[in-house]
Amino acid sequence: FIRRAGFRIPETLITNDPDQALAFVAHCKAEGDAVIYKSISGTRSIVQAFTDADRARLGRIRWCPVQFQRQVRGQDIRVHVIGNQCFATGIHSEATDYRYAQRQSGEAAELSITTLPDSVNRACVALSGLLELPFTGIDLRVTPDGDYYCFEANPCPAYSYYESHTGAPIARALVRWLAGIDS
Repeated sequence: FIRRAGFRIPETLITNDPDQALAFVAHCKAEGDAVIYKSISGTRSIVQAFTDADRARLGRIRWCPVQFQRQVRGQDIRVHVIGNQCFATGIHSEATDYRYAQRQSGEAAELSITTLPDSVNRACVALSGLLELPFTGIDLRVTPDGDYYCFEANPCPAYSYYESHTGAPIARALVRWLAGIDS
């Protein structure tokens, strides 16, 4: 669905096989790219950069599938889609996972309202429609070349963090949509 909506997706492997993971890491590194990873579980996991120290622990993935992904450089953007409205938040952080920026880089992430090209807004609304999720949190990254990659579409997105840091009227729009005022 993500590609059908018009977004790029970074090369990704989900596995619990250490040999497959190592092959994927070797493939990406041979092309000069870093790899990030996170566990696939029912709890929030932290995105980490794959390092040599992770090789020694790789056997542990047999018990929990892990998502490995070619790292995409650029700026993170969280888009909350409510009906046909998009609320985009630009995130500035040096951390691998901006949600844990203070821990990973020593500085909190900076959030600000951002304006997306109309084509990207349309793609976000289209993705929400394809997924039949009228309220969606879409995680994007825009590269320095202006390419938009989509990492995921969250079916039950947190929004208060983004609203409290930017003043975007996400809660108001959600209430209006639920009340049938804006559809």
